[in-house]
Formats: sequence, C-alpha cells, structure tokens
Amino acid sequence: MMSGLAGAAVLALTAPAMAQSDVKGEITVWSWNVAATALKAVVPDFNKAYPNVKVTVEDLGNQPVYDRGLAGCSAGGINMPDVYSVENHESEVFWARFPDCFLDLKSLDAKEADLLAKFPKFKLAELTVGDKIYAMPWDSGPVVVFYRRDMYQAAGVDPEKIATWDDFIAAGKAVQAKAGPDVKLLSTNSGATSTTWFRVLANQAGCAYFDETGETVTVNQPGCIQALETVKKITDAGLFMEGDWDGSLQAIKANRLASAVFGAWYEGSVRGNAPELSGKWGVFPLPAFTAGGNRAANLGGSSLAIPASSKNPQAALAFINFANGRPDSQITQLKASGLVPTLPDAIHDPYVQQGQPYWGGQKVWEVVLNTLQQIKPARGTQYFAEADNIADGILLAYLKGGSKSAKETLDEAAEQISAATGLPVAE
Repeated sequence: MMSGLAGAAVLALTAPAMAQSDVKGEITVWSWNVAATALKAVVPDFNKAYPNVKVTVEDLGNQPVYDRGLAGCSAGGINMPDVYSVENHESEVFWARFPDCFLDLKSLDAKEADLLAKFPKFKLAELTVGDKIYAMPWDSGPVVVFYRRDMYQAAGVDPEKIATWDDFIAAGKAVQAKAGPDVKLLSTNSGATSTTWFRVLANQAGCAYFDETGETVTVNQPGCIQALETVKKITDAGLFMEGDWDGSLQAIKANRLASAVFGAWYEGSVRGNAPELSGKWGVFPLPAFTAGGNRAANLGGSSLAIPASSKNPQAALAFINFANGRPDSQITQLKASGLVPTLPDAIHDPYVQQGQPYWGGQKVWEVVLNTLQQIKPARGTQYFAEADNIADGILLAYLKGGSKSAKETLDEAAEQISAATGLPVAE
C-alpha cells in the first residue's frame, strides 16, 4: 500500500490540468552521470517557461539510482524523488513488482496521450502495461557502424556499398588484411564475450528473449537464430579483438580498431577518447541480413517516471514534458551530453542537419535519427536480467566452437529461461 502522501498525490490527478503560471514549488530528479548533466542543461530554459519551479537534479550514479528506487518502492514510496530516471530494460521490474509505485502519465493530463503518441513504438513497449504508460521516453540508442575512413579507404572498401552482413564481413577481411596484424575490425566488448551483439542483431531481426506481450519465451525463434548465426560468422572470420570497454577505447586511440558497432551514444566516447583522430571517423547504417532488409536496431536508452509519492506531480510532469517532449530540449541534451533524441521530429533541427567536424563533416545525427522509425519493439520484461545471464554462457559456448547448432543452442537457452521464469516457450 502506498503512503498517505502518495494517496494525496494520486487524488490531485483528478483535478483539471493546472495553467502553466500556476505550476510552482520544488522537485527533485534522480539521475546519473552524463544523463544528469543533460537534464541540468535543460533547467535554465525550463525555468524561463516555469519560473516558479525549482528543479534539483541529483547525480547519484546509475546503480545507486536503481537500488534506491527498488528500496523506495519496497517501502511504499518512502524517500522517492519527484522524477525518477530508469533504464528501459530495467523498467519492467518496477511495473511488475510495484505497480502502484509510479503514476500513469496519462492520468495526469488529458493531453498526455497525444504527446506520448509522438514517440516511436519501440520506446513505449517497455513502459506500457495495459492502458497505462508509466514513464516518458527519454534518450535512445539507434545502432550504427562507426568506422575509420582512412583504413577503409586504404583497403578499397566503400562503406556505401556495404548493404548486408556478408558484405560487411568481406569488407572487414579486406580492411584487416591491408591494415596488418595489429588491427581488428571490431571489439568483443560488444561481441562474442557477451550477449550484446546477439541482442542487437536479434532486435534488428524482430526477435528477443520474450515476445511483445512478455508472456512467452521466444529466444529460439527464426529471427534470433539468424542473429546468432550471423554473430558466429563474424567470430569465425576472425574479425573480433578481445577487449572490455576500456580496452576498446584504448584500441581506438592506438589505431588498432577499424570499426565499432554500438548505440549512437558511443559517438561521444569515440570523440572524447581520441580527439586527435578528428576527421578520420565516419558512420554508416547497420548492414541488413539480406539486400533491402531492415538496417535498424536499438541498444540502450532510458525514460523518466513520476513516483506516486511525489509531493508535486504537476511540476514533475511539466519538467519531463519539457525535457523529453520537445525536440529543442532533446537537442540541448544531445549537445550537452550526447544523449540521442527519441522524438523523430528532432531530425528537422538545424543542428542535426549540420555536418559534424570530428566526423569528417558528415551529418552523423541525420544518419542516426533516420533509423528511429524502423527500430522494432522489444520487451525486456521483469526477467531480462535472468534471461540475459542464462543466455550469456550458452551463447558463448556456441560462439567459441561448440558442437551444437544455433537452433539447438537457442532451444537450450529457451528451456532454461522458461524454467527460471515460469513462462512457456513459444510454439
């Protein structure tokens, strides 16, 4: 049961939406690192529109925000902020375990449904339970290929002619052959030592651990099999360099990595880590499985929710609408911290249409945002962590040369995930 304070907040939602000039008071926002920096960058403009609202953004760190959120919801909403940052793939833990801990945004304002409808479906899938939407989409992670222009050119590889994953593998072999033994096309930071590569390609193929309703295990469906087989092709071609996050960035700086396949938020990591390589990097869309196929996938992204115990839900709603529901604000956050906009309309912003100096004058954000509407929804469910941990070891054995086929490997993963979650394997 929620606290009496939470009950008062919920009752306040039945009142008509407040006029902008009437929104006042203080709100606290919990977030982390560059995400907190991005929200702080929005506050000055927000206060021009809402001068009577004081916003305090607290940078608590990613894991502490999650842990304190779980503790607060477990305690009935005690000691929660007015605005809570949550990663999409973790969000369903809250909706499933604590369905009364956060407010349905549509209950706050009759116009909220119209604003939420402007976001791509893939960003709303994990935030929606029945007819309730518990958080507003924030940043996203459209996946693209970051590549070294000079290395590709030296090998005679034109990225515009890379249409499929088979094309990409052939190009990678050519790049490595020309660059020498110290250079690899990709890092296993997002590859064969984790599930990240598999999940990206599975999303591209329209498959995930669970179906879109979150009611069945689908990791052994054809799209997932195609994804795993493709990761195996890349592995067997010898294109991966082993390395963790820091190792991959060090390899980029040392001219030992020719590409990186990641969410577009990685742009800031490449640029910030190796400023001396300005002009030598470019971006192109994900290769498709077959010519003319889908070239979009998502990796990462967060949302903003309003705890039911918020003392000022109307001011909290005004803030998240201003920060997330306006292309201008999303571009402000892109400039401040590299958070990738989720609103498709942001593609029309002049900044997005500008060539970026570090990327050889390429309009990298136009390339990124052009994929938003093609990204397919995927449900993490409250069991994402369990499923991912199970899949990790099983998939790694296959990629390292196990005797089972991709289908047999994923059948094994499906059965174990089913046993752990109690959800049936889809027929």
